Amino acid sequence: MSDNLTLDSLQRRMAALHSLYRDAAATMDLDHVNHRGDHDGLPIAFSWFHIINMMDASFMLISGATPIWNEDWAARVGIGIDDHGKHRTHDEMLEQRIADMSAMIEYQEAVFARTEEWLAGVDPAELTRVILAHPLPPMIATTFSARVAGEPGITVLDGLECWIYQHGMRHMGEIEYVRGMLGLGGLTS
Repeated sequence: MSDNLTLDSLQRRMAALHSLYRDAAATMDLDHVNHRGDHDGLPIAFSWFHIINMMDASFMLISGATPIWNEDWAARVGIGIDDHGKHRTHDEMLEQRIADMSAMIEYQEAVFARTEEWLAGVDPAELTRVILAHPLPPMIATTFSARVAGEPGITVLDGLECWIYQHGMRHMGEIEYVRGMLGLGGLTS
């Protein structure tokens, strides 16, 4: 446990977020993940791959680490659309599918482990480092993180909070919604 209250809280919240995804993955099968009902909602496959892939990509801006995802992972997971979908239409992403649950869980765990290991050893002063200064690039300027950014721009802490933690909670809500429609129930009360 860190002596820094902010870092300690962030480490615990990130571990809790990761535990929700682990619990969800352990209680679903491919039929659940790839299900597309009569509604116009996205399948769990979209929300799950999207957030893990975005966490992986965001971590590059936060830490400088190269993303884990590559063509080999795409083939192993059997991802239907090799794209996190942030800049694609809703209709395009309705077709997102995952072919191999075990490989997707393995990718998820690699992303989570790297993030948790980095957080365990990071100097708390690193949290204040600006990773995107104003003016923010157009792709970022309309995001929630742009609203959170302080005068200097988006810091490491802002990136961790917005791009990984808060974004992860948002997509867990989507996953829980679809799980409820499939009779799987929620993960917390």
